Amino acid sequence: MQLFGSVASPYVRRLRLLLAGQPYEFVALNIFESAGRATLVAHNPARKVPVLVDGGQHVFDSNVIYRYLAQKLTLPALSWPEENTLTLINAVNDSLVELLLCQRSGLDTGEDKLFFNLQHERIEACLDALNEQVKQGGFARWDYLAMSLFALVDWLEFRKLADLKPYAALRQFVQQNQQQPAVAETDPRLS
Repeated sequence: MQLFGSVASPYVRRLRLLLAGQPYEFVALNIFESAGRATLVAHNPARKVPVLVDGGQHVFDSNVIYRYLAQKLTLPALSWPEENTLTLINAVNDSLVELLLCQRSGLDTGEDKLFFNLQHERIEACLDALNEQVKQGGFARWDYLAMSLFALVDWLEFRKLADLKPYAALRQFVQQNQQQPAVAETDPRLS
């Protein structure tokens, strides 16, 4: 198996954490330069990371890749409440990626514009809900959901995309999981 993706991507990192100890090759791509972009396009017409290649099978999107790996590696399927929690994590990820791309395009994401306001509202509401879940004892197991939350919050801190001061439980969650398998070697700060 090969996992193609950006070292910094939280979507890629969650799968690298999941695959710790499994036989696979990680192919790091810089999707903002021509060679990395060409490799990505050759494997995924949606032009998004991650991409899993297993023999002749190409699997796109981290959620779909998890379902594929769950079946292949006999991992537990996500329950409906877990799917909803993953949707919250993905909503924050998606909004932050959109805002980061806007910033890199020279746009002021702090402007009072509908698109920016909606992203900021979504981020705050979802982080509130995720922080509350952690406070209530959620994410106690180091599983795909916990790995996904860890990758999100650590990436958010790495990119300095939001103020995490109001989210003490999320910050503590990241601190408590620093010693989990593959966390150190997948740290985007090392790239």
